[in-house]
This record gives sequence, C-alpha cells and structure tokens, in this order.
Amino acid sequence: MTIVEKMKKKTMLSLEVFPPKTDAGMEKLRGVLDELFLWQPDWVSCTYGAGGTNKGYNLDICRAMAVSGKTLPLSHYTCIHHTREDIRADINEYLGIGVNHFLALRGDFVPGENATNGDFDHATGLIEFMRSTWGDRITIACSGIPEGHMLSPNFTQDIAFLKQKQDLGADFIITQLTYDMEQFKRWLDAIRKAGITLPVAVGVMPVLDRDKCIRYCISMNGCAIPHALARHISKYYNDPEGFRDAGMDYTVQQMYEYIALGVNDLHIYALNQSAAVSEILRRSGLVPRGE
Repeated sequence: MTIVEKMKKKTMLSLEVFPPKTDAGMEKLRGVLDELFLWQPDWVSCTYGAGGTNKGYNLDICRAMAVSGKTLPLSHYTCIHHTREDIRADINEYLGIGVNHFLALRGDFVPGENATNGDFDHATGLIEFMRSTWGDRITIACSGIPEGHMLSPNFTQDIAFLKQKQDLGADFIITQLTYDMEQFKRWLDAIRKAGITLPVAVGVMPVLDRDKCIRYCISMNGCAIPHALARHISKYYNDPEGFRDAGMDYTVQQMYEYIALGVNDLHIYALNQSAAVSEILRRSGLVPRGE
C-alpha cells in the first residue's frame, strides 16, 4: 500500500532521519531506528547531504528499513549533479532494494557553486522526468513551503510552482517547517483555492534547543518566529533543560493544531533523537504500539 492510499484512511505518523557521516554514527542510528519503530510510523524518510554526500549511508538506511518490514522507507532525491543517466541508475538501484517512494527536490547547492550542475535546475523538471520514466511504479512527494521559498519573488508564484509539481506528477506534499500557525492556515487555504488537491504531510520540527530553533528559522529557512515561540525562547533563554521540557509541550500543542486543520500526516523531524521524539509522542497521548 502506498503512502497516499494510507493517507486516505487515517491521519498518519511519519518521521525523518538523516544519514550519519561515520560507521560509528551508522551503528548508533540503527539503535535510534529500533526505538522509533516501537511507534510503528507509517513511513520514514531519509535525507542526504548537499551534492549527494552521505548518499551511500542513505542507501544503507533505506535498504535496512525496507528489509525490516517495520515501516515504509522514502528517500530524498535531488537535482544536484544528477544527469538523466544518473537518475535512471539511482532510481533503479533503489527499486532493486524495495524502495519506491521519493521526495523530489532541487536540493541545496554544493558550497562554492550556484547551480545544480545537473540536467534539471528545479524540482519540477525532476518530477516530470521521474513520472514519465517510471510511471506508477514510484510514488513522488514534493516540497511545500508554507511561508514561501526564499528564492520566490512572492507568495503567489510559490503557489503556482507547487501547482506545477502536482500537474507534472507529484503524489503528495511534505511541508518544510513553520512555527507560524496562522501562516500555515493561509497557505493551506491558498493551495486548495489554487486547485492543489494533493494530501499534505506537515513537517513538525521539535522545539528542543534554543540556538538550533533560532537557526532553523532564520539562517536555514527564512521563516518567522511567532509571538508564542518568541515568548518561549525569552522565558527559558538561560535554562536549557526548561527550554527542552516546555518545548516538548509546545511541539505537542502544534501537533494538535495541525490535526484540527485536517492534515493527512504528521511528519516529525526526528533529528536522530529517539528519546526526545518518543517523549513528545507519549505527551501527545500516543502509546508505542510496538511494545
């Protein structure tokens, strides 16, 4: 059963992990996944670094998840340094290990470069090529950015690009992080009015660390720090443990708000931290179904 088929039946839980840089880190991640699997996530996505760095570990992680049968693996896949021939070889390799779900992205440029240096400059071209080449053999997710892509001149054009992704063959949307719930509501309303009917998996970034929280918003995604989050940062500015504990409750409340809006999936950025994610899920009222 594909992710999209599951989304039609229930609000799902999914997670994102990232590949480590060392063999020791890879071994640690296996333990993290074992704990996260207790929650029986409907699917787990795995990233890889700019320009394909850590791609080998990405393949290993996706293979391990596919073999385990404990979840459905989804791999990120970018335009960076990829020719059509590269893409054919890569996707066929993933299919060979039982992975047929992908998040198609432009990807972050390699440091020192200002282009993809591949055959496609945008995710739209990659999505069109993947759909025309593999048809219904694969499921394709695309990225949605509730506060608009930093390179888009305006919000309206950003919505138009998302509509193109749907028209070219994307199956569902995974959103980048946003803590601004009012903006998320405006975005959700806007995409539906634009005729974008794809299911939405909303990216949930746990509020666990003050500096990382600020960096994720400002230096990495160009998104807002809303008043409620600003108050949280101020209240616990010199109290890391208090910030983490209250931040878990903040995250749970945001999850409740997303569910109330009717999103199809809560996609939690696990940050390879199984203990923190497990505690957040417990506080949300869920029970680890694998125990």
